[in-house]
Amino acid sequence: MESILLWTVAASVSSAIVITYTVGFRRRLVATRERKREATHLGIDRPTAQYPFIDASRCIGCGACVAACPEGDPLGIVGGTAVVINGLRCVGHAHCEAACPVGAIEVGLGDLKGRKDIPVLGTDYESSTPGLYVAGELGGLALVRNACRQGREAAEAVARSLAYDSNGHPPQLLDLAIVGAGPAGLSAALAAASANLNYVVFEREASLGGSLLHYPRRKMVLTQPVELGEWGRLHRSEYSKEDLLELLASMVDDVGLKVEYGQSVVSVRPTDGYFDMEVAGEVRRARRVLLCLGRRGSPRKLGVPGEDSSKVMYRLIDAASYDGDRLLVVGGGDSAVEAALGLAANSANRVTVSYRKSKFFRIKQKNEARIEQQMAAGRIEAVFDSTVADIGDESVRLSLADGQVRELPNDFVFVFAGGVPPFAFLREAGVRFGGDPPLTPS
Repeated sequence: MESILLWTVAASVSSAIVITYTVGFRRRLVATRERKREATHLGIDRPTAQYPFIDASRCIGCGACVAACPEGDPLGIVGGTAVVINGLRCVGHAHCEAACPVGAIEVGLGDLKGRKDIPVLGTDYESSTPGLYVAGELGGLALVRNACRQGREAAEAVARSLAYDSNGHPPQLLDLAIVGAGPAGLSAALAAASANLNYVVFEREASLGGSLLHYPRRKMVLTQPVELGEWGRLHRSEYSKEDLLELLASMVDDVGLKVEYGQSVVSVRPTDGYFDMEVAGEVRRARRVLLCLGRRGSPRKLGVPGEDSSKVMYRLIDAASYDGDRLLVVGGGDSAVEAALGLAANSANRVTVSYRKSKFFRIKQKNEARIEQQMAAGRIEAVFDSTVADIGDESVRLSLADGQVRELPNDFVFVFAGGVPPFAFLREAGVRFGGDPPLTPS
């Protein structure tokens, strides 16, 4: 009798645990599905930047990716498979990619097949024009780690293709011209130097960094451990913008990498088996060219009266230099929010954010919490569903969703509306994209 009683109690306890778990699981599943439907309806499940692409045929639905993400709800489990819930929250940590036990996730620009904004590249990052290579952000994969790997592998492929002969070509002819001194370009330069190639890195800015250079001060840059050839390794998974740029500058000095700053490459033209490049008013010739450009390109303009004023800027260099100013930040991504937070750190500043959507979507969870706190404290005002109508000397006018116009006293405007990708430059150089019509045999 006693044993029967024990079995009955055990069965009851087990049933209670199973029922509790089942009810909790069903609630979580319903909630996840609801979040997925809402995200799809709002159009926030498909970003245009970093994105966790999930191979459903390999996913085992373990949820390790969901637990690893520090940004809240980019991912969820629906029907036993990981799915993107709020893709706009993905900021490229790639913790999900590292946590997946079956390698079913890759963080990049989503499913790249057929993308009209992704170059068509071969296995060694060679474009549709022989001898012209593309590496880094333009190729569709996010993260500093991926950019460094692609730059190195592309330069190594160039070295193999050249069968380098130091006596076979005039010294002014470059074996490899690298365009862009960001992580991909500098990693390629390391590999080129190791292979004894005659190379030069052309950088249009006055200093290195590529896309990193345009990040706000103290912005955290996500790398994951990165191998940088013979120079060494970046061990940490997170660096501030300044720390990473300082490390890259040290690498350039230590190795003696050949980087020419302030040299904007205007055009690249295949000519008689070589490439002629227009650089700072002169023609430079190379056997191979590696384009390591960021997707940002030139800053996207608002196209409104007064935008050419000296008070309008497209990046924030030093927030601490603004004191007692009336400031407008235009945009709703992480760069805009971080700029607003930096400017609001000085209580004497009056900071307003203008964003065309109804709320902040594609921002880090910690940034969302910080700006909501500052908005509640009255340190930052967010004007949602608004666009800039015009910019005057002493004020800015915003067009509101209800048709009204609001005028704000203003000293400076910071525009974070993304950038215009260098697609026209690439097409003129001979790079084809996924959406281009197929080539016809000549």
